[in-house]
Amino acid sequence: MVDIDGAIGFVVARGDAVDRARLSYLRTGAVPGEDILTTAEIGQAPAGGWPARWGAEVGSIDATCFRLAELDDLGALGRPAACRALDWLASRQHDSMWEEDESLAREAPPWAQPGDPEARLYLTANAAFWLTVSDLDAGWGGGRYGAQLRTAAQAITAHIGEDGSWKSFLASAWLSVAVLHRQEMFYESARIQITLGDRLGQMSPADVASMASTLRRVGVAVDEWLLTAARRRLAETQRSDGGWTSDDGSAFDVHTTLAAIRATR
Repeated sequence: MVDIDGAIGFVVARGDAVDRARLSYLRTGAVPGEDILTTAEIGQAPAGGWPARWGAEVGSIDATCFRLAELDDLGALGRPAACRALDWLASRQHDSMWEEDESLAREAPPWAQPGDPEARLYLTANAAFWLTVSDLDAGWGGGRYGAQLRTAAQAITAHIGEDGSWKSFLASAWLSVAVLHRQEMFYESARIQITLGDRLGQMSPADVASMASTLRRVGVAVDEWLLTAARRRLAETQRSDGGWTSDDGSAFDVHTTLAAIRATR
Protein backbone atom coordinates (compact mmCIF):
# COMPACT_ATOMS: atom_id res chain seq x y z
CA MET A 1 0.00 0.00 0.00
CA VAL A 2 1.23 3.49 -0.85
CA ASP A 3 2.36 5.48 2.20
CA ILE A 4 0.45 8.71 1.56
CA ASP A 5 1.56 10.30 4.83
CA GLY A 6 5.17 9.67 3.88
CA ALA A 7 4.60 11.18 0.43
CA ILE A 8 2.99 14.26 1.96
CA GLY A 9 5.91 14.66 4.34
CA PHE A 10 8.37 14.43 1.46
CA VAL A 11 6.66 17.23 -0.48
CA VAL A 12 6.42 19.44 2.61
CA ALA A 13 10.11 18.92 3.39
CA ARG A 14 11.51 19.14 -0.14
CA GLY A 15 9.06 21.24 -2.13
CA ASP A 16 8.90 24.99 -2.67
CA ALA A 17 5.91 27.23 -1.96
CA VAL A 18 4.17 26.32 -5.23
CA ASP A 19 4.74 22.61 -4.62
CA ARG A 20 3.24 22.86 -1.14
CA ALA A 21 0.28 24.80 -2.52
CA ARG A 22 -0.25 22.07 -5.11
CA LEU A 23 -0.19 19.50 -2.33
CA SER A 24 -2.75 21.44 -0.28
CA TYR A 25 -5.10 21.71 -3.23
CA LEU A 26 -4.75 18.04 -4.11
CA ARG A 27 -5.38 16.92 -0.55
CA THR A 28 -7.96 19.41 0.73
CA GLY A 29 -9.04 21.61 -2.17
CA ALA A 30 -7.51 24.65 -0.47
CA VAL A 31 -7.32 27.53 -2.95
CA PRO A 32 -3.82 29.04 -3.01
CA GLY A 33 -3.13 32.73 -2.58
CA GLU A 34 -2.90 35.10 -5.52
CA ASP A 35 0.87 35.35 -5.12
CA ILE A 36 1.26 31.60 -5.65
CA LEU A 37 -1.00 31.62 -8.70
CA THR A 38 0.78 34.60 -10.23
CA THR A 39 4.12 32.85 -9.76
CA ALA A 40 2.81 29.70 -11.44
CA GLU A 41 1.48 31.70 -14.40
CA ILE A 42 4.54 33.89 -14.97
CA GLY A 43 6.23 34.01 -18.36
CA GLN A 44 3.20 33.44 -20.58
CA ALA A 45 3.74 34.61 -24.16
CA PRO A 46 1.35 37.22 -25.58
CA ALA A 47 -0.30 34.69 -27.90
CA GLY A 48 -1.28 32.48 -24.95
CA GLY A 49 1.24 29.66 -24.79
CA TRP A 50 4.25 29.36 -22.54
CA PRO A 51 7.73 29.36 -24.11
CA ALA A 52 10.12 26.50 -23.55
CA ARG A 53 12.75 28.84 -22.12
CA TRP A 54 12.62 31.96 -20.02
CA GLY A 55 12.20 35.21 -21.93
CA ALA A 56 11.36 33.63 -25.30
CA GLU A 57 8.30 34.79 -27.20
CA VAL A 58 7.35 31.68 -29.20
CA GLY A 59 4.99 29.45 -27.28
CA SER A 60 5.77 25.75 -26.99
CA ILE A 61 3.03 23.12 -27.02
CA ASP A 62 5.06 20.85 -24.76
CA ALA A 63 5.93 23.61 -22.29
CA THR A 64 2.35 24.86 -22.25
CA CYS A 65 1.01 21.40 -21.44
CA PHE A 66 3.56 21.10 -18.62
CA ARG A 67 2.47 24.46 -17.19
CA LEU A 68 -1.21 23.51 -17.46
CA ALA A 69 -0.46 20.41 -15.38
CA GLU A 70 0.98 22.59 -12.62
CA LEU A 71 -1.97 24.99 -12.78
CA ASP A 72 -4.39 22.07 -12.66
CA ASP A 73 -2.85 21.01 -9.35
CA LEU A 74 -3.60 24.52 -8.08
CA GLY A 75 -7.21 24.52 -9.25
CA ALA A 76 -6.35 27.29 -11.70
CA LEU A 77 -7.48 25.97 -15.08
CA GLY A 78 -10.43 28.34 -15.04
CA ARG A 79 -8.31 31.46 -14.61
CA PRO A 80 -7.68 33.79 -17.58
CA ALA A 81 -4.07 32.66 -18.09
CA ALA A 82 -5.01 29.00 -18.44
CA CYS A 83 -8.03 29.81 -20.61
CA ARG A 84 -5.82 31.79 -23.00
CA ALA A 85 -3.37 28.88 -23.07
CA LEU A 86 -6.11 26.37 -23.86
CA ASP A 87 -7.47 28.55 -26.66
CA TRP A 88 -3.93 28.90 -28.00
CA LEU A 89 -3.50 25.12 -27.93
CA ALA A 90 -6.74 24.67 -29.85
CA SER A 91 -5.60 27.18 -32.46
CA ARG A 92 -2.34 25.29 -32.98
CA GLN A 93 -4.07 22.16 -34.32
CA HIS A 94 -3.34 21.53 -37.98
CA ASP A 95 -4.58 18.56 -40.01
CA SER A 96 -6.06 17.11 -36.80
CA MET A 97 -2.69 17.03 -35.01
CA TRP A 98 -0.25 19.24 -33.12
CA GLU A 99 3.38 20.08 -33.84
CA GLU A 100 5.86 22.58 -32.44
CA ASP A 101 6.74 25.71 -34.38
CA GLU A 102 9.63 25.11 -36.78
CA SER A 103 11.61 27.90 -35.13
CA LEU A 104 11.95 25.69 -32.02
CA ALA A 105 13.71 22.85 -33.86
CA ARG A 106 17.21 23.65 -32.55
CA GLU A 107 16.17 23.71 -28.89
CA ALA A 108 13.26 21.26 -28.78
CA PRO A 109 13.79 17.91 -27.01
CA PRO A 110 13.31 14.70 -29.02
CA TRP A 111 9.68 14.34 -27.97
CA ALA A 112 8.84 17.79 -29.34
CA GLN A 113 10.93 17.95 -32.51
CA PRO A 114 9.08 19.63 -35.39
CA GLY A 115 8.75 17.31 -38.37
CA ASP A 116 9.17 14.12 -36.36
CA PRO A 117 6.11 11.83 -36.58
CA GLU A 118 6.71 10.31 -33.13
CA ALA A 119 6.85 13.77 -31.57
CA ARG A 120 3.73 14.77 -33.51
CA LEU A 121 1.73 11.91 -32.02
CA TYR A 122 2.97 12.68 -28.51
CA LEU A 123 2.14 16.38 -28.78
CA THR A 124 -1.26 15.57 -30.27
CA ALA A 125 -2.13 13.26 -27.39
CA ASN A 126 -0.82 15.76 -24.84
CA ALA A 127 -2.61 18.81 -26.25
CA ALA A 128 -5.82 16.84 -26.75
CA PHE A 129 -5.61 15.61 -23.17
CA TRP A 130 -5.65 19.14 -21.78
CA LEU A 131 -8.48 20.21 -24.04
CA THR A 132 -10.30 17.10 -22.82
CA VAL A 133 -9.72 18.07 -19.19
CA SER A 134 -11.03 21.57 -19.87
CA ASP A 135 -14.22 20.28 -21.47
CA LEU A 136 -14.65 17.70 -18.71
CA ASP A 137 -14.42 20.40 -16.04
CA ALA A 138 -16.89 22.57 -17.95
CA GLY A 139 -19.56 19.90 -17.58
CA TRP A 140 -22.31 18.78 -19.91
CA GLY A 141 -22.83 21.30 -22.70
CA GLY A 142 -20.10 23.62 -21.46
CA GLY A 143 -17.13 22.35 -23.43
CA ARG A 144 -15.59 24.42 -26.21
CA TYR A 145 -13.24 22.00 -27.91
CA GLY A 146 -15.43 19.17 -29.14
CA ALA A 147 -14.56 19.65 -32.81
CA GLN A 148 -10.82 19.61 -32.16
CA LEU A 149 -11.10 16.57 -29.92
CA ARG A 150 -13.12 14.52 -32.37
CA THR A 151 -10.58 14.99 -35.14
CA ALA A 152 -7.67 14.47 -32.75
CA ALA A 153 -9.15 11.18 -31.54
CA GLN A 154 -9.48 9.96 -35.11
CA ALA A 155 -5.88 10.95 -35.82
CA ILE A 156 -4.68 9.12 -32.72
CA THR A 157 -6.52 5.91 -33.59
CA ALA A 158 -5.01 6.01 -37.08
CA HIS A 159 -1.59 5.70 -35.42
CA ILE A 160 -2.48 2.80 -33.11
CA GLY A 161 -1.86 -0.76 -34.29
CA GLU A 162 -4.40 -3.55 -33.98
CA ASP A 163 -2.24 -4.99 -31.20
CA GLY A 164 -2.40 -1.72 -29.24
CA SER A 165 1.11 -0.65 -30.18
CA TRP A 166 2.14 2.87 -31.10
CA LYS A 167 5.17 4.39 -32.79
CA SER A 168 5.90 7.19 -30.39
CA PHE A 169 7.06 7.93 -26.87
CA LEU A 170 5.67 5.96 -23.94
CA ALA A 171 3.64 8.86 -22.54
CA SER A 172 1.79 9.08 -25.85
CA ALA A 173 0.04 5.85 -24.91
CA TRP A 174 -1.59 6.83 -21.64
CA LEU A 175 -2.44 10.31 -22.91
CA SER A 176 -4.12 8.65 -25.89
CA VAL A 177 -6.00 6.29 -23.57
CA ALA A 178 -7.37 9.29 -21.67
CA VAL A 179 -8.46 11.14 -24.81
CA LEU A 180 -10.10 8.08 -26.36
CA HIS A 181 -11.81 7.17 -23.08
CA ARG A 182 -13.57 10.54 -22.93
CA GLN A 183 -14.52 10.24 -26.61
CA GLU A 184 -16.18 6.91 -25.71
CA MET A 185 -13.82 5.04 -28.01
CA PHE A 186 -13.50 2.32 -25.41
CA TYR A 187 -12.33 -0.49 -27.67
CA GLU A 188 -9.47 1.58 -29.05
CA SER A 189 -8.58 2.75 -25.55
CA ALA A 190 -8.63 -0.79 -24.17
CA ARG A 191 -6.19 -2.03 -26.83
CA ILE A 192 -3.59 0.47 -25.66
CA GLN A 193 -4.27 -0.30 -21.99
CA ILE A 194 -3.48 -3.97 -22.52
CA THR A 195 -0.11 -3.08 -24.02
CA LEU A 196 0.61 -0.67 -21.16
CA GLY A 197 -0.27 -3.40 -18.69
CA ASP A 198 2.28 -5.69 -20.32
CA ARG A 199 4.95 -3.00 -19.88
CA LEU A 200 4.03 -1.90 -16.38
CA GLY A 201 6.66 -3.97 -14.60
CA GLN A 202 9.44 -2.28 -16.57
CA MET A 203 8.09 1.26 -16.29
CA SER A 204 9.82 3.78 -14.04
CA PRO A 205 8.03 5.13 -10.95
CA ALA A 206 7.69 8.50 -12.69
CA ASP A 207 6.00 6.93 -15.71
CA VAL A 208 3.65 4.86 -13.57
CA ALA A 209 2.68 7.93 -11.52
CA SER A 210 2.10 9.99 -14.65
CA MET A 211 0.04 7.26 -16.30
CA ALA A 212 -2.16 6.67 -13.28
CA SER A 213 -2.73 10.35 -12.53
CA THR A 214 -3.60 11.00 -16.18
CA LEU A 215 -6.22 8.27 -16.25
CA ARG A 216 -7.71 9.29 -12.91
CA ARG A 217 -7.98 12.90 -14.12
CA VAL A 218 -10.40 11.93 -16.88
CA GLY A 219 -12.52 9.73 -14.67
CA VAL A 220 -11.18 6.24 -15.27
CA ALA A 221 -12.51 4.26 -12.31
CA VAL A 222 -10.09 3.77 -9.44
CA ASP A 223 -10.77 0.02 -9.41
CA GLU A 224 -9.97 -0.51 -13.10
CA TRP A 225 -7.38 -3.26 -13.46
CA LEU A 226 -4.65 -1.03 -14.91
CA LEU A 227 -4.96 1.52 -12.11
CA THR A 228 -4.99 -1.23 -9.49
CA ALA A 229 -1.76 -2.60 -10.97
CA ALA A 230 -0.28 0.91 -11.10
CA ARG A 231 -0.96 1.53 -7.40
CA ARG A 232 0.71 -1.78 -6.59
CA ARG A 233 3.75 -0.74 -8.62
CA LEU A 234 3.88 2.65 -6.88
CA ALA A 235 3.79 0.95 -3.49
CA GLU A 236 6.72 -1.23 -4.54
CA THR A 237 8.83 1.71 -5.74
CA GLN A 238 8.15 4.30 -3.03
CA ARG A 239 11.36 5.22 -1.22
CA SER A 240 11.88 5.16 2.52
CA ASP A 241 11.79 8.99 2.60
CA GLY A 242 8.26 8.91 1.18
CA GLY A 243 9.11 10.13 -2.31
CA TRP A 244 9.50 8.60 -5.75
CA THR A 245 12.45 8.97 -8.10
CA SER A 246 12.06 11.16 -11.18
CA ASP A 247 13.51 10.20 -14.55
CA ASP A 248 14.78 13.78 -14.88
CA GLY A 249 16.97 13.99 -11.79
CA SER A 250 16.43 14.61 -8.09
CA ALA A 251 15.25 18.18 -8.68
CA PHE A 252 12.03 16.72 -10.09
CA ASP A 253 11.41 14.11 -7.39
CA VAL A 254 8.80 16.36 -5.78
CA HIS A 255 6.98 16.67 -9.11
CA THR A 256 6.92 12.87 -9.46
CA THR A 257 5.72 12.48 -5.88
CA LEU A 258 2.89 14.94 -6.45
CA ALA A 259 1.87 12.92 -9.51
CA ALA A 260 1.82 9.77 -7.37
CA ILE A 261 -0.34 11.51 -4.77
CA ARG A 262 -2.71 12.63 -7.53
CA ALA A 263 -2.81 9.08 -8.87
CA THR A 264 -3.86 7.59 -5.55
CA ARG A 265 -6.62 10.04 -4.68
